[in-house]
Amino acid sequence: MTDQNRDLVLVTGASGFVGSAVARIAQQKGFAVRVLVRATSPRRNIEALDAEVAVGDMRDEASMRTALRGVRYLLHVAADYRLWAPDPTEIERANLEGTEATMRAALKEGVERIVYTSSVATLKVTDSGQSVDETAPMTPQQAIGVYKRSKVLAERAVERMVANDGLPAVIVNPSTPIGPRDVKPTPTGRVIVEAALGKLPAFVDTGLNLVHVDDVAAGHFLALERGKIGERYILGGENLPLQTMLADIAAMTNRKPPTISLPRWPLYPLAMGAEAVARFTKREPFVTVDALKMSKNKMYFTSAKAERELGYRARPYREGLKDALDWFREAGYLKKASA
Repeated sequence: MTDQNRDLVLVTGASGFVGSAVARIAQQKGFAVRVLVRATSPRRNIEALDAEVAVGDMRDEASMRTALRGVRYLLHVAADYRLWAPDPTEIERANLEGTEATMRAALKEGVERIVYTSSVATLKVTDSGQSVDETAPMTPQQAIGVYKRSKVLAERAVERMVANDGLPAVIVNPSTPIGPRDVKPTPTGRVIVEAALGKLPAFVDTGLNLVHVDDVAAGHFLALERGKIGERYILGGENLPLQTMLADIAAMTNRKPPTISLPRWPLYPLAMGAEAVARFTKREPFVTVDALKMSKNKMYFTSAKAERELGYRARPYREGLKDALDWFREAGYLKKASA
């Protein structure tokens, strides 16, 4: 039961990776926690939470109003984080329509303050290796793939509602989270699992920004407490080449690191073939055309604004990598690695 003497927060997406970390920190901070899950959502990540469970769909404004009744703070973390889907419009419906419906419901229910979880996918990166900050927003036309496009459109929708409707929202842009409870797993989690199983003997030349999921979650509450309405804050960690991450995984799992750097052009037919097969299997392919296109640019970011204005800090990325591997091992994802 919810203790009405404590501030009530609603966390959407709490059955997922980042959402479950956010819900745990909300509980640790003494909030009364309500979590929104779909009827079909796995409950593994919320089983240990002392939280009220609201079953609903973020795309349905009526069910969101019910879930938001009595809520003081909303942390809207839920998103469809897939780079490929049999029906790509599902991703846009979840990320854009779901965000719009949720924000409308929050306005009607008088929610005092909102943290909206966007993504660094809404920011424009280059192949130069320079770190990007919040001043480089991407247009929908510049976005590669439906996931990035949907997140750009959703972020712009939140910004419009802040400006036009007085939506009390702060935007956070996590980079690439890693760590425990990546149940699906996410695209990056899949890379970690495959590398730990020794199934990635080669790599493409790209770079990414990796951050412990619990640091991203802590950043949400810094934004809730100290963020400026309508502002966006990158919640990132360390910039590093993909090769470095794979070498660190190899070291942590007693494997040889991959040393073969592959050109991208021969991989496009492989990706197209994998997507064709996936249309029949309905399982997300490991290599996609959009992912190859994205890998041309080094996805490097700076969290200087969040550090300066929110007091945000991120631990060394290898701690997140170790926690991810430990969790995947304990959860049975790495059973083949011991063979």
